[in-house]
Amino acid sequence: MIIQKLRRYNADLLLLGVALVWGSSYLATKVLTLHGSVFAILASRFLIAAIVMVAVWAMRGHRAGEEPLGRRGFAVAVIVGCTQALILSLETWGVSLTSATNAGLIISMTIVFTPVLESVWLRRWLPRPYFIAATVAVVGVALLVSGAGWHAPSLGDALMLAAAIVRSFHVTAMGRLTAGHRYGSVSITLVQTLVCAVLFTALDVPGLSSAITTFTGDDWLIVLYLAVACTVFAFLVQLWAIRRTSAARVSLLLGTEPIWAVVIGVSLGGEALGWLGFVGAALIIAGSYRAQAIETRFRHGRGATAPAVL
Repeated sequence: MIIQKLRRYNADLLLLGVALVWGSSYLATKVLTLHGSVFAILASRFLIAAIVMVAVWAMRGHRAGEEPLGRRGFAVAVIVGCTQALILSLETWGVSLTSATNAGLIISMTIVFTPVLESVWLRRWLPRPYFIAATVAVVGVALLVSGAGWHAPSLGDALMLAAAIVRSFHVTAMGRLTAGHRYGSVSITLVQTLVCAVLFTALDVPGLSSAITTFTGDDWLIVLYLAVACTVFAFLVQLWAIRRTSAARVSLLLGTEPIWAVVIGVSLGGEALGWLGFVGAALIIAGSYRAQAIETRFRHGRGATAPAVL
């Protein structure tokens, strides 16, 4: 019993660590966009992440109970790698044109959008309280982007909202494409990482070459942080923790990401939120948490099966 509690405690701390590094990734990315192009930054990040993932895949090997990728699994991994690349492109462009705080809060709307898309796909509607909570979160976004007064959202805010919508499609499609299969998480993620690395490199070879020669030591430390901590570490911790605690607890702890984005953006990035922004941030977090809790209870009440290993 004591050992189980210690394992769950360690899992909780590591999951909070994942939420923390993800929340910090927006400010880290924004700093890099001052010194390099969007695709050059993404290419350097994923080339490093791919090298690390190859090493992890080689050491881990094939686990019992996991289904080999085969042609279908490889094709699925390539597809989700392409959609992941689109999401990251929108996110990086978005954060370069808005604050890291706004970026971290707006992207959390994925928590609200994904269950709605899944309900449309499955034709199984969520209860009315869910949509009330979702509306609260949407109102929060409107207040957040208004800043010190009412005005149209910036292009960066719009790009982050688009990234949240595309990420919702990505998560929903990935769940449907892997249903009934138990593809290895490391294998799927390795292919995704390689696809992203190839695409981003091909899209801006001159920019990557320039970044290699002009990035400072501090810039490369940030790239390394994004590649190892925000990509590889975050994935491996999720994979380890989900087997030692509940999926609901994982979602709850990872759901603190927007809180960390606000704390880091304001404290380290020197960003400021007007009073409307703070109200909007509170509504986004509260609405998203409430919507997530309602969706989890609804899914468990319907006896939904656990998603395939990714």
